Amino acid sequence: MKVSARNVFKGTVSAVVEGAVNAEVVLALPGGDSLVAVVTLQSVKSLGLAVGKQAIALIKAPWVMLMTEGSDIRLSARNCLQGTVASITEGAVNAEVALALPGGAQITAMVTREAVKELGLAIGVPATAVIKASHIILGVPA
Repeated sequence: MKVSARNVFKGTVSAVVEGAVNAEVVLALPGGDSLVAVVTLQSVKSLGLAVGKQAIALIKAPWVMLMTEGSDIRLSARNCLQGTVASITEGAVNAEVALALPGGAQITAMVTREAVKELGLAIGVPATAVIKASHIILGVPA
């Protein structure tokens, strides 16, 4: 499967909490990190999502926000992945920033060049990737 999303994570469903319309699905990633996605109940059923099932999380880089010095900030976003800046590729307006996560995975964000300066992002700097649960698309292997 080839996709345009910069962030593709393979993992195992560790929890499914069903609501009236949507469900919260927790995907355990190798290395100890996890992602929480909110999808429709119809998606849970059609994909056969259940605890123990393998799944894939897709996250487009522009949907990933970055923050630094955020340990005392509370957010409504369910996913806050702490890592260190592994690379920065600057364009005319935006920059692609990759964070290395402790478990060995990487997550890529697309932010403005101004944000890179304001946040003091540089290789080796600790940062947190913030992703809303509704911005995670789940799939399952065919």
